[in-house]
Amino acid sequence: MKKMIKVKPNAKQQQIIPEADGSLTIFLKSSPVDGKANAELIAILAQHFDVAKNAVTIKLGHTGKQKLVEIVGL
Repeated sequence: MKKMIKVKPNAKQQQIIPEADGSLTIFLKSSPVDGKANAELIAILAQHFDVAKNAVTIKLGHTGKQKLVEIVGL
């Protein structure tokens, strides 16, 4: 399954908000430095969809706030 994700780093708390168009807005505590926010994004998505971390792959947008994420096993 592929999902469009909008990431908001440096938030006070982690939060996942489903949008009307089927995408997700995800608030992350980590800052976007040295891949910390991407690592936190993969961990929170794996937990949310109950899959292993290696089942979550960022396909597009490694350095941007808009990302295309593929989740294998759903």
